[in-house]
Amino acid sequence: MQRMTVSFMPCSANRKRPASWFVCGFIAGVLALFAVPSMLYAAEGVTVKSAEIHAGNEGYELDAQFALNPSPTLADALEKGVALHFVVELEIDRPRGWWWFNESVVDAARRMRIYYNLLLRRYVVDAGYVTKTAATLDEALLILGRVERWQVLERGALKAGQKYAARMRLRMDVSQLAKPLQINALASGKWDLESAWYGWTFDAPAMSKPAALLP
Repeated sequence: MQRMTVSFMPCSANRKRPASWFVCGFIAGVLALFAVPSMLYAAEGVTVKSAEIHAGNEGYELDAQFALNPSPTLADALEKGVALHFVVELEIDRPRGWWWFNESVVDAARRMRIYYNLLLRRYVVDAGYVTKTAATLDEALLILGRVERWQVLERGALKAGQKYAARMRLRMDVSQLAKPLQINALASGKWDLESAWYGWTFDAPAMSKPAALLP
């Protein structure tokens, strides 16, 4: 969280001018009042820390890391047993020059879920085919924000050495909430949790030759 600094105009040290002290104190109070909500708001949301497409055993895989900072409303909903669903969206295009549109190579989505198990008193994260648990919300958010070896393309889908453009984001899927919660989420911004689109370019890595089958 970025630290916000608020500067004030120096006030006169003359004790015979109490009115100036009152004005300066009033201004300082107003600035501090507006500074605190801004600092709290900056702490909420989703940011992309890293993203990489690399060659795996069966195809091309994505490794990425998101930093999630939910609002107090979402944290409280989790503690009460409400499951929150998230989607990682990935798009990869092949640039074809300024005279033509890019060629879409992949448009993939990966769904995840986080909830608090009231019986186990642990957070549960379902990501792909893997389920993990965590004792604290911070630990669970680290797991939720980590994408490892997500195969997004098969072998041969990319041409080694050619440049491609990718972009991705992580967002909460409000449509998976119960209807009353959906209405509440649409009416207020306290349930919003998503990252901006994060884009980068990469040169397609060469795939290793598949292992020869034993006779």
